[in-house]
Amino acid sequence: MQQKLFNKILVANRGEIACRVIRTARRLGIRTVAVYSDADASALFVRQADEAYNVGPAPSAQSYLNVDSIMEAIRTSGAQAVHPGYGFLSENASFVKRLDEAGVAFIGPREYAMAAMGDKIQSKIIAKEAGVNTIPGYDGVVRDAEHAVEIAEDIGYPVMLKASAGGGGKGMRIARTAQEVHEGFKLASDEAQSSFGDKRILVERFIEEPRHIEIQIIADGHGNVLWLPERECSIQRRNQKVIEEAPSTHLDPDTRRRMGEQAVALAQNVGYNSAGTVEFLVDKHRNFFFLEMNTRLQVEHPITEYITGLDLVEQMIRSAAGLPLAIKQADVAINGWAIESRVYAEDPEHYLPSIGTLSRYQEPVSWRQQGDVRCDSGITEGSEISMYYDPMICKLSTHGATRADAIATMNHALDRYLIKGVTHNIPLLRDVVSSPDFASGRTSTGFLAEHYPQGFKGHRLTEQSVVKLASISGALALIRQARENSSSTSDARAVVAGEYVVLLPHLQEDGTVDKLEATVSVAVDPESNGIALDGSNVFYINTTLAGSGGATVSLAPTIKWAVDQPFVEIADDESTVIQFLDPLPLGFRVQFMGTKFDIDVLSPRQRELMRFMKEKETLDTSKLVLAPMPGTIVSVAVKPGDTVAEGAEVAVVEAMKMQNVLRAPKAGTIKAVHVTQGSTVGGDDILIELEDE
Repeated sequence: MQQKLFNKILVANRGEIACRVIRTARRLGIRTVAVYSDADASALFVRQADEAYNVGPAPSAQSYLNVDSIMEAIRTSGAQAVHPGYGFLSENASFVKRLDEAGVAFIGPREYAMAAMGDKIQSKIIAKEAGVNTIPGYDGVVRDAEHAVEIAEDIGYPVMLKASAGGGGKGMRIARTAQEVHEGFKLASDEAQSSFGDKRILVERFIEEPRHIEIQIIADGHGNVLWLPERECSIQRRNQKVIEEAPSTHLDPDTRRRMGEQAVALAQNVGYNSAGTVEFLVDKHRNFFFLEMNTRLQVEHPITEYITGLDLVEQMIRSAAGLPLAIKQADVAINGWAIESRVYAEDPEHYLPSIGTLSRYQEPVSWRQQGDVRCDSGITEGSEISMYYDPMICKLSTHGATRADAIATMNHALDRYLIKGVTHNIPLLRDVVSSPDFASGRTSTGFLAEHYPQGFKGHRLTEQSVVKLASISGALALIRQARENSSSTSDARAVVAGEYVVLLPHLQEDGTVDKLEATVSVAVDPESNGIALDGSNVFYINTTLAGSGGATVSLAPTIKWAVDQPFVEIADDESTVIQFLDPLPLGFRVQFMGTKFDIDVLSPRQRELMRFMKEKETLDTSKLVLAPMPGTIVSVAVKPGDTVAEGAEVAVVEAMKMQNVLRAPKAGTIKAVHVTQGSTVGGDDILIELEDE
């Protein structure tokens, strides 16, 4: 017998999570209502919903946080329930109260539980009462920066400053000195106010080298609460998760059980219903401490769905409809391993957001078995990445029988993910997932800072990968030559061999880039009838690296490259995939191991003549402060004539709800300031100039 749910629900969110909720609602036979801002009028989630209502201009405060407009959309559409997704109003108890008063179900926890657990100060007190392990810290409201310094010096450095009402890494700063507490308090409170409308900050001891491990719970309105296997979310940047996996390599069954039982005790203590997540920090000895509870669906929920087989959105809808849980704790098991990579439109070196139009966009599909690759996105080719919202493009998840299987599938999926039009972080994701430390499970929340202390600058080629990339580049040059001949009066079949000098950019340990040179001799299999222009070819390639003492490496790869596709498949032990992105005057741009490489492929005569060409002079920007991305100027700390030290704060720019401090590139005197508070700036705009020395 079909159990009664709802006839129509409104999704009070946007992007990929709106698409995700709509997908489950459609499977359950529930009609959906979308709300959208002016900037999202043509977005995918709007097209997927059965109905859609505009709720205001692009800024979140005027649209997705505009409770009055959303309540009007609920009234007009006749929606019986609201799913908030995550972010925006998902943890806003006042919104839940408005829904209760209107007789509309909230697909999430009750108002009291949300208010109690959504406030990090109050939730820590409740956690202690429930017998949950907690981190040493101050339980009250921090009055100001001076008070924060007093607390920090009392509990000991380092400390974490974080928004009481927030989540998702917004309004969070680590401070190791009194000065950093002063600076961090202002930035954290401003971000908290901008993101959540609540600038309260709490202070607690920061645990060094922790792992961030969380327990998913699901609960109904009948007192039943279950815990699900953990997710590890230790790979983070700016306190925001980047790569997650389930389960964790760090936990043993006993620790998993104890963490789960404490999560359940906490939920029962506040009468919790719906899906929620209890986050813990876990040290190397598997001691764990309560961090916070997120009273909503988590971004990373797909990997829990992978290993449990549960649809968490469905569980939330059932709970909101008053139905009891259909499973027992004993029914919960771990099926394989899952990994999620958050694909962002951002510069992976500085984690600065990128905006623009997706000129080419193609998501990866299943690889070894049906369903082993999952893309949760809300965009298509031609979509706009806006400065007004979070820069996430997609949550890319993979599943396998073992962790090694899930990692291999993730590497393959990242290589098959085509994104053009914006800068993205796939180079970083690919480098992390393929690193030996990640493969062995040696992770912590400091992973990125430890492995890329100067910022991630790209994949570093090994001698073996240099030979492979140079060899494949020679083969691609030969295929391109044959294709060009086929479109002219020349005979494509006459192109059977070529001699090239290949120049590859090579990242040094100090972050500088030089050029590696290789001589490549390539010939198509003589048994073939010339080069197949749209399919597979076997090549015989001899490659000699300059400076290698004349040692030649011979390869015989099978290379498959369809005319209308950027993906170049190399049949080898690693099932290598290279993306051919763009032709260049002297070669082409490819994506290899996630990183873009501009490769020169020259004839021997071209290489000989190139030695006489002067190098192009680079523009001196040492006296300029440039906007690192499009955004809004929050504050300007200097004026013409001021003397500044190197590294001194000169301005703060905000984009996508994150504030970034801009600092003086060198000591000197301010010559000109071209912006004021509230100015809208574009990427690389000149904001401030220093005097010539």
